[in-house]
Amino acid sequence: MTIKQHIQSKISEIVSKLYGIENVTLEVQKNKTEFEGDFTIVIFPLVKLAKKSPDVLGNELGEEIKNQIDFIENFGIVKGFLNLKVKDSAFLQEFSETEKNFDSTPSKNETVMVEYSSPNTNKPLHLGHIRNNLLGFSVAEILKANGYNVIKTQIINDRGIHICKSMLAWEKFGNGETPESTGLKGDKLVGNYYVEFDKLYKSEIKAQVADGIDEETAKKQAPSIIEAQEMLLKWEQNDADVRKLWEMMNSWVYAGFNQTYARLGVNFDQVQYESNTYLLGKDLIQQGLDNGVLYKKEDGSVWCDLTDEGLDQKLLLRSDGTSVYMTQDLGTAVERFKDNDIQRLIYTVGNEQDYHFQVLFKILKKLGYNWADHLYHLSYGMVELPEGKMKSREGTVVDADDLVQEMYLTAKEKSQELGKLEHLSDEEKEKSYEIVGLGALKYFILKVDPKKKMLFNPAESIDFNGNTGPFIQYTYARIQSLLDKANYSKKGLSDAYLPNIGEKDLIMLLSEFKDVVAKASESLSPALVANYVYELVKAYNSFYQNNPILNQDDENAKQFRLQISDLAGKTIKKGLSLLGINVVNRM
Repeated sequence: MTIKQHIQSKISEIVSKLYGIENVTLEVQKNKTEFEGDFTIVIFPLVKLAKKSPDVLGNELGEEIKNQIDFIENFGIVKGFLNLKVKDSAFLQEFSETEKNFDSTPSKNETVMVEYSSPNTNKPLHLGHIRNNLLGFSVAEILKANGYNVIKTQIINDRGIHICKSMLAWEKFGNGETPESTGLKGDKLVGNYYVEFDKLYKSEIKAQVADGIDEETAKKQAPSIIEAQEMLLKWEQNDADVRKLWEMMNSWVYAGFNQTYARLGVNFDQVQYESNTYLLGKDLIQQGLDNGVLYKKEDGSVWCDLTDEGLDQKLLLRSDGTSVYMTQDLGTAVERFKDNDIQRLIYTVGNEQDYHFQVLFKILKKLGYNWADHLYHLSYGMVELPEGKMKSREGTVVDADDLVQEMYLTAKEKSQELGKLEHLSDEEKEKSYEIVGLGALKYFILKVDPKKKMLFNPAESIDFNGNTGPFIQYTYARIQSLLDKANYSKKGLSDAYLPNIGEKDLIMLLSEFKDVVAKASESLSPALVANYVYELVKAYNSFYQNNPILNQDDENAKQFRLQISDLAGKTIKKGLSLLGINVVNRM
């Protein structure tokens, strides 16, 4: 328990003892005023309840806190704020405890499955997928750091009308070309044919409208869409030729995806395929019909009535017997809980699917699955560029591979301008460019609250100053350089040393790391970790500027400052690793 947590826990007891008042939280804050004291307690919430003046309350609370907490040296009251002065020895003790427990995390004995990525096999990954992958991977790492067992998974949307569109266009226009014959990554090659299908489809609609057919009818009877629908039916009927084409083109896409995942530094413990789970969904539909939870319309389509839940009626099976996305997701969820000993399942999916997940969870509950209460949609905002939104069908998306390469090249250019890597080998330089470029990308995306939509600006993300990945990585490298120059090896702290204000600030921040990780785990928000690491880096840089280290004559001060630098470096590295970001020792 940190100093702050210890004070916070005691206050509730003291308020109850002195005034008989329960369930009042008095906030404990780090003192940022010029008045003496390390922590401040805001006592205004008690004034009306206890019917006493702030000064009287402050004195009564201050005396009781001082009596009950042995590390409180004294207190003072300033305009309704109770300031507490903590003994220097308590900060040294806190630092030692933080250092000792740095790598220890008690197990929660609970397994959480985190789903992310889950792409379609008709196009390459784009900027939106990057936010999804980085967010899902980071949340999984944060949950692990907070003591949970985690299973990282993706469900690949490998079947459906959109897949058939790419397949049909390749059959029409592909002339047998392959990733090998074109030199293109497989996912890009297939994505090109998805765009080609859209061009053909739009031209057919345009021609029919010119002939006097209304647009809605033209969309339904355009030859290409009818062919794609026929191909989907053949796929569901296990037509050998259609299945062979499907397997070949999907294999190209998987190889492409795996290259992108490897460069992004994300991975999965399990992979599921909708082509395997959509039939499970169909079985559930029959069970739902048998027990009266679902109903069938005259045309043979199957629905779930959710009007009593404040929603509407939801289609689960089309009249031709083909399934919809919801059917597939029902089957996938049931299989996950059947095959894994999991207590929670988190879906990392953009906020345009909020309604879909509300419906999914309620249908599963209606079907009798009590674990539906432990499903969570990690809903995140869309990523936009300075130029606006992206559209896959029109081929105006920002390709994930292109963006990663751009970040690498920008990091290379910036590093060469600064000229700080000249002493490294070419291989070490390349590794550094990659780590800094990807660190910039990941940090810029993850520092934003997941719920907010965001504007991604590549140039701004790679700045070596301000709230950016490279700035944080640079501070880490500076610490490693310092420790290297000092030939640092831990010697233990002297009880005689008295930390100054800057050192105390750093100790308090370092002691909060695990609490921040716990809150990030609870709220599923890597932004809390990202912004904590930035605050830590700012505090460390201020400490570094104001406290001589290598040329410090007092050996106790020198040793303590090296030791606190070492722990700051470890905390920065650990914090960044929870965001999927690597570090370099020289920048």
